[in-house]
Amino acid sequence: MINYTQLVKSAFEDIGRALNNHHQIVTLGWQDVATRYRRSVIGAFWLTINKAVLIAAIGLVFGTLFGQPMAQFLPHVAIGLVVWGFISSTLSGACATFITNKGIILQINLPLYTHLMRDMWNETIILAHNVVIIPILLIVFQASIGWPILLIVPGFLLLVLNLIWISLVLAVLCTRYRDVTQIVQNVLQVLFYLTPIIWNSHLMPDRVNRLILEINPFFHMLEVIREPILGAAPGMSSWIYLSVMAVVGWAFALPFFGFFRRRIAYWL
Repeated sequence: MINYTQLVKSAFEDIGRALNNHHQIVTLGWQDVATRYRRSVIGAFWLTINKAVLIAAIGLVFGTLFGQPMAQFLPHVAIGLVVWGFISSTLSGACATFITNKGIILQINLPLYTHLMRDMWNETIILAHNVVIIPILLIVFQASIGWPILLIVPGFLLLVLNLIWISLVLAVLCTRYRDVTQIVQNVLQVLFYLTPIIWNSHLMPDRVNRLILEINPFFHMLEVIREPILGAAPGMSSWIYLSVMAVVGWAFALPFFGFFRRRIAYWL
């Protein structure tokens, strides 16, 4: 019987080999983005334009419907959509990462974690292009930026730490059970509306508001990024929630991946 320590060691072996070849991950991630926009005049900045159009459309429509001042609402929506795009694309991509790279996995002896980090780096590059929109809006609306902006660094680290372990679990599950991919996409679609991305949390009744928000991990992921940018410190509950989630999640994901990683090639 394989014990917990052996499973974690097996997972770390794969992850360690992948991180030792980090230059390979970086190169492949850049290549993915470059290939998508090859022969385009604007190139990858179509990502920025597309996101800016979406933010303008949703911000103006919902801001008008909710009677919200645009100086506060547009930055709120912009940060929400940019961060949510990163989260949802990362998790959706994780569901297909081993399946998409089937040819490489079956022919080349690469750590499986390489493919996951390649997708994560790809999404980070896309995030970097979309983030450009946020400072532009802050300058246009003359938003005040204070010391809480520094909290973006630990906030983003917590976000990524949680996304990686969730992606690791989803990548294995979706390879074994292909229907899980569709379930994940539907759950993400529902969570988009349950998370204050295009609406303000104060618009909901207090009792319902707290219940929906406090149990929603994506609310806390948004909170530790959006609040510092808008000049406020995130609530302590969000830091505790994400920290505990990261510890418990990795404690589960490592042995889970260690147990199933040698079976993935057979499932493909």
